[in-house]
Amino acid sequence: MATHERWTRMLAILGEQGTLEVTEAAELLNVSTATVRRDLDELARQQLLTRTRGGAVLSGVAYDLPLRYKTARQADEKQRIAQAAARLVPPGAVVGLNGGTTTSEVARELAVRADLAEHTDGVALTVVTNAINIANELAVRPYVKTVVTGGVVRPNSFELTGPMAPLILREISLDFAILGVNAVDPKNGAAAHDEGEASVNRAIADRAEKVIVVADSTKLGRRAFAQVCAVENISTLVTDKNAPDEVVEQFTAKGVDVICA
Repeated sequence: MATHERWTRMLAILGEQGTLEVTEAAELLNVSTATVRRDLDELARQQLLTRTRGGAVLSGVAYDLPLRYKTARQADEKQRIAQAAARLVPPGAVVGLNGGTTTSEVARELAVRADLAEHTDGVALTVVTNAINIANELAVRPYVKTVVTGGVVRPNSFELTGPMAPLILREISLDFAILGVNAVDPKNGAAAHDEGEASVNRAIADRAEKVIVVADSTKLGRRAFAQVCAVENISTLVTDKNAPDEVVEQFTAKGVDVICA
């Protein structure tokens, strides 16, 4: 198991349990206790957890894991979701993308789409994003016009937030908003842990003709602190095949088109 994968697993367990013992982690990850101690020491140095005598406890930072530690979670599902979402975007569209692991995958799928890459008559796609990692990946694609909002970078997600971020969004129109969220519920809609991110994501949704939410099945039927948009504003939900049938039915009853990739 690669180092970052171990770190992701440890942080995920901490997020669920609040504590993690060295011996428990060694058994779960099938590595030595010495390896676990080194990993915990490094994660503590990065202020992602607090070390204790026999293990570690949750620190405030670990509640919303930094993006680089989320990449291994539901990786296959997120890639299928991204492929399905990218297929919904026609050439010539203007698309808003927020930050996150799933939307980063959507950006990569759009970047390598053959029909866009072969476009020789001007811009094949316009992407408006508040995520600097997404902008960085798309900037090298000459057929993609990349527009970045202003704001202050949030280290956990690479998203630009704050009062400057929505200013440019007020001046533009989007065909699609493709949004990654922390939770999406048939009653409460889409939501994020951080109110700053939610505010900018809400602004992206407000400027779009259609809102597409991309969320793996672990986020369905859950609630988070700050609402991004109501369920009535979601045109399409793209999730994975592990989505519970009863939850899918609740979304479709609210008029949401659900794609289980």
